[in-house]
Formats: sequence, structure tokens, C-alpha cells
Amino acid sequence: MTGPLAGMKFIEMVGIGPGPFAAMVLADLGATVLRIDRIQPSGIGIDRPVDCDFATRGRASVALDLKRPQAVDLVLDLIAQADGLIEGFRPGVMERLGLGPDTCLARNPRLAYGRLTGWGQTGPLAPTAGHDLTYLAQTGVLDALGRAGQAPTPPANLLGDFAGGSLMMVIGLLAAIRSGRGQVVDAAIVDGVSLLATPLLGLIAAGIHPGGRGENLLDTGAPHYDSYICACGGYLAIAPIEAKFRADLLRGLGFDPATFPDMADRTTWPAARRLLADRIASHSRDHWADVFAGTDACAAPVLTFAEAQAHPAAQARSSWVTVAGHPQPAPAPRFSATPTATPTPPQPRGAGAAALGDWGIPEHRRDALRAAGIML
Repeated sequence: MTGPLAGMKFIEMVGIGPGPFAAMVLADLGATVLRIDRIQPSGIGIDRPVDCDFATRGRASVALDLKRPQAVDLVLDLIAQADGLIEGFRPGVMERLGLGPDTCLARNPRLAYGRLTGWGQTGPLAPTAGHDLTYLAQTGVLDALGRAGQAPTPPANLLGDFAGGSLMMVIGLLAAIRSGRGQVVDAAIVDGVSLLATPLLGLIAAGIHPGGRGENLLDTGAPHYDSYICACGGYLAIAPIEAKFRADLLRGLGFDPATFPDMADRTTWPAARRLLADRIASHSRDHWADVFAGTDACAAPVLTFAEAQAHPAAQARSSWVTVAGHPQPAPAPRFSATPTATPTPPQPRGAGAAALGDWGIPEHRRDALRAAGIML
């Protein structure tokens, strides 16, 4: 393994959504991550072909019947060697399996025991089900997303599951490991999303973001922070918050910045929006992309994923890699002294049992578990 986390080892108790993505980030950065999966599929999440389950890339999969004591003993032997563990079950599930924090920390006192859930380990909502959208709703963040006069807009499941959940879990695990003290990391998506909203809440407190949904500077309320349709049906995104960048945008669009409505004044927003919309709609998206290429106008064509992969800037940075025949985002961020490698393809459930040898589990023990139906 290469990357800044090479030599670190993690156990991933396979779940859905944010847990696998957190494990993927650790593996992308060079950690050895071993997935502990179920003998039978869980029936939760969104089914897809194995090679399209991109978030499972870069690590081996072992399938065990955790209702059997021999399987639990094996997992505890693996945990004894690990730096960290990720689990995303409802509170109490790991305890019922015999793999709760007390048991695991007794085997490995330096373990960072990561618990990633929507509602957290405590509180009245902890035992209930939820998904990204309901977590966003509970934090107040969803109410801020979308256009004025319309229902809140779900941001796919990027903001809650992966930003507020997965990435906070990775930060928490690495911080716990750095502390040198074995401990539980309680990463709740509602906590992470609320934390992400801190700068926005500061704008609200300062009166800079005073309106309702879709009425403010950064939420499509301002005419100079939005996407506009072009003559071809594509879109141009503009975001020149600063006056000097707005001047560059206006000159590129053919306006005189000195006579254009002052967009620092909210009362001019409706008139400015009409002027911008009409001008941008008069040419194609690619025309405007050429006009603003290399400028500080903070204007960019809205690309599809396929177009983004082929864009010269992405090509120059090698921002995409091919894994199992599919283009995927490359590991990020970049490291000068400990560069990351191209991730290995996702493995079918249980296909990576041979990796147990790297964890010191002898072949005869693996054969015995298979013969007893405890492991695939």
C-alpha cells in the first residue's frame, strides 16, 4: 500500500452509505481496510452490480455469520491488531453481537472505535431509522436549500451522508488514533451537518443572510450567484461575490460595470437578474465558456459528469481514474511525499478471505470456518 496512511489497519463492519464511504477514503489514503460482511445480503441500501459499488473499492471483503461465536472470536482477533473500527448500525446492535466498545477495547486498549449513525448514540431519535434527507430536515439545513417559493431541494445524499457523516468519521478516527487513547468516536450525521452550517449561521447572525430560502447571497437569491440557461439549453454558473470579479463578469457579458445595476444593493437584484438572464440566453454555453476561460469572472459552464471527466483541467490534474472499467474520482487530497495509488476494484461479498493471511489468520482456521458454514 502507498499513501500517507500506509501501515494503518481498520476493520469495517459493512453497512450502507456513509460507513463504506468513510472506509473508502481511509483505503484511498493507503490504510489497510478489511470489510466484515454478512453471509446473506442485508436487503438494505440500493442494490447495484459489484463493480458499480464504487465506495467499496480498495479493500478486501470477508463474509461471516456473526451469530456464531467462532466468527465473533475471529473479528476480535482482527480488532486486536487494528488501529480503528467503523460500524454504522443502530445503537445496541454491536453489543448484541458481542462486539460492543467495552469488549473491543478490552482486546485492544488503543482502538479508535467509530460509530457512525444519523442521530447519534444518545437522544430520543437514536433508535429510529432515517436517511440523509431526514437528517438534513432535523438540523434546519434543508430549510435553507432551494429556490424562493419552492419546496426545499434535496442535495442528493452528498451533504448529510458523506460530508456530515463519512468525512467527520474519518476526521474523528484519525484524531482518536492521534490521541493515543482508545475511545469511542460518536459521529452523528446531524452533528456533522450542523457543524458544516457554522459559516452560514455566522452570515445569518451578521444580517448578511437575512431572508428566507432562496432570497440571499449564496442560495440563488442574488443574481450574481446562480445558474442561467443558455441559447443551447445548457447552463452557465456565475459566482462573482467580490466587486472586482463582478466587473470582469459584466465586461465579458458586454455590459459596462459603471452603468450596470449595483448588485451590492439588494433592491437592484430583480432588474440585474433580468439583464443577466437575457444576455446569457443569447449565446450558447460553450460560447460563454470560451469568453470566460482564464478570467477572474467566476463563471463556469455547468458540465455533466462525462464532460467533467473529459475537461482539460481534469485531464491535466489526472482527477479521474479508471477502476474495473469505470471512470471514478481519483483519491483526494494530493500528497507530495506519500502519493496515493489507483484504488483496486470492489470485491464481491466474501471474495477477499485470503487477505486474512495478512492479518495473521492461518489457512487451516479459515478452512475450518468455511467447512462449518461460518465464512464464505
